[in-house]
Amino acid sequence: LDSFSFFQRGGAEEFMRFFATTIAERTQVGERQGVTQENYVGYVYRSHPRLSVVAITDKEYPEMVAIDLVTKVTREFEQQFGEQQIAQATAGLSFPVLQDYISKYQDPHQANTILKVQQELDETKAVLHKTIEGVLERGEKLDSLVDRSNQLSNQSKMFYKTAKKTNSCCIVM
Repeated sequence: LDSFSFFQRGGAEEFMRFFATTIAERTQVGERQGVTQENYVGYVYRSHPRLSVVAITDKEYPEMVAIDLVTKVTREFEQQFGEQQIAQATAGLSFPVLQDYISKYQDPHQANTILKVQQELDETKAVLHKTIEGVLERGEKLDSLVDRSNQLSNQSKMFYKTAKKTNSCCIVM
């Protein structure tokens, strides 16, 4: 909600609650899914008839990371409270670890090791492309130097032959 102005937050919060509730109710137990609404995607995992975890992200956020987030939060919540306590809950249960997950998953590349490795590979690939381009440019320069060297060699041979012909008429003693 921080990305919305003060005056928009109330409406945005209401929309997010309605959206989260709707997709959670329409998701079958044991199912994970992503639902797109305008520029946002709601990812939901319903592991229990009374437990659904929903993450609402923008469209650019990687789906794999969002699904990983809702799955990990669900698992940890189930471990902390257990099936019986979840089934008997009549009000929300306090889960302070959620804030840690929200902080960690702000940057999807840091939260997901696969994306982090992919980002490092992309960076390495970019460096390699620059290096290869530099080598190719140097190779072109070397080819140019070899061509010039061959031309000089041919010219010097021609000069030698011409000089030999010119000097053949004269004998120096």
